[in-house]
Amino acid sequence: MRYNHMIAITQREDCFVASCIENAVASQGKSMEEALANLKVALELYYEDNDDIEPVKPVFITTMEITI
Repeated sequence: MRYNHMIAITQREDCFVASCIENAVASQGKSMEEALANLKVALELYYEDNDDIEPVKPVFITTMEITI
């Protein structure tokens, strides 16, 4: 089965963190590419260990500007 996911990548002081928006699986790496590769492995393990997971429903993302 093939899954498509929305991924958020944030840069920290010493690494990049890649997080799957639909299921909160995350991983990190020294580069964006490494963080994404590590997240792919983590997601594969997540689905391998959870046979009863339903397919991911679409997530809609937008931006919002606020003034503080």
